[in-house]
Amino acid sequence: MKHIVLTSVAAATLFLVGCSKKTPEAMDMHMSNQAPMMSEDQKLAELAKSIQTQIQNVYFEFDKYNVSPKMSSVVSNNAALFNQPGADKINIKIEGNCDEWGTDEYNYALGLKRAKAVKDALVNEGVNVNRLSVVSYGESNPVCTEKSKSCDAQNRRDEFKLHF
Repeated sequence: MKHIVLTSVAAATLFLVGCSKKTPEAMDMHMSNQAPMMSEDQKLAELAKSIQTQIQNVYFEFDKYNVSPKMSSVVSNNAALFNQPGADKINIKIEGNCDEWGTDEYNYALGLKRAKAVKDALVNEGVNVNRLSVVSYGESNPVCTEKSKSCDAQNRRDEFKLHF
């Protein structure tokens, strides 16, 4: 009978030793190899931030609102950014801007025409129209205030703001 008891105790001991849990250090090392889980909103925010840093402004000639041939490649590049995988939930606001020449009313209308022209060009490049909105700031949002032609040229632009 002693032999059976001793054998049972030995078997139980071996069983318990063989089934021990991982040490906390081993668990920590295993968990540290995994990237933290990001929510869908966090992933979208990171993508929007990345795209926003790569977008280029579209510039216009004096008193014009059509997208010039040299700005067509900028629109195409921006469209590729907006159409990349995962970006379909990001909305784009196109902000039309003007230089200081002309009346306030004229410049607001011109800024809106510029934003709409770029919106149409982006739609032609495959960007979903439902993701695009336009606004005009006329001459009220200058990036340069010097009295020079090069400064005026910097203010005749469309900018893009992303949101979701």
